[in-house]
Amino acid sequence: MSIHSCTVHEFPLPNREYYAASPAQWDGPAAPRPRRRLASPRRRGRRSLLPVLLLLGLTLFAGGFLLGRAEAAGNRAARPAAAAGTGGGEPVRVLAVPGAVISGGEEGAASKDDWNLILVNRDHPLPEDFQVPAFTQLVNGHSIDKRAYPALQRMMDACRAEGLSPTICSSYRTREKQEELFERKVQSCLSQAGSREEAEAEAARWVARPGTSEHQAGLAVDIVDKSYQSLDGGQEETAVQKWLIEHCAEYGFILRYPNEKSEITGIGYEPWHYRYVGEEAAGEIMSRGLCLEEYLEVS
Repeated sequence: MSIHSCTVHEFPLPNREYYAASPAQWDGPAAPRPRRRLASPRRRGRRSLLPVLLLLGLTLFAGGFLLGRAEAAGNRAARPAAAAGTGGGEPVRVLAVPGAVISGGEEGAASKDDWNLILVNRDHPLPEDFQVPAFTQLVNGHSIDKRAYPALQRMMDACRAEGLSPTICSSYRTREKQEELFERKVQSCLSQAGSREEAEAEAARWVARPGTSEHQAGLAVDIVDKSYQSLDGGQEETAVQKWLIEHCAEYGFILRYPNEKSEITGIGYEPWHYRYVGEEAAGEIMSRGLCLEEYLEVS
């Protein structure tokens, strides 16, 4: 098994995959502080009444709000029982992070046509015109499909809450980048291969051919333990990987290339490659010991 380096150069940012500084933190000359003017006795007298007026206004507002809630509850109770559970109303829109908005509401059963269940492998390459609809930029120059980002952040936060140090060393790749990585692997295999064709076949076991990489779909991330950043079999022995393998499904991610599924996936064991598929699919895949190909065949 070949060994790859995955050293990450950290930026002095908080432990967030997504980080946007507030304007107060931007570099630049400090604005001069205006001089305070002393208020006249008459103004001070008016200001002393302000808290009282604000309290009175808040009290009236709260009273009206509670009356409105009570009336709305009464209207709901008066609806026919047949209308219960129809799921009427607009879904809640939750701002997870700056720039990442998710539609709320209950999700239906997973479908093979769902964006998060797109199958990308040697037999199912991405269309030539495939584009990720929108990205969330991560630190260190990485990015991921915007729809998968909130779950990724929750997973990384939970892992760090256990005192661990997960680090993303690879995420979305362009086709050009995948071509570069694949060719580099082919060149390293040529010395032990009898032909270019054999070298490409061996390289494809470890680096997906351009167009067949999940990284190009924007739904996959390579996560390593900060204390061990080599992409080899030893990665599975790190505390980070042990935690991720046990908990990734809770956040909609799966270990995409298990050791015993290489004949099906066409990719060698990668105990660092996690793919977003959604919580429902991830729970079934990980609990049943499946790979994505098997899940899409049996679901």
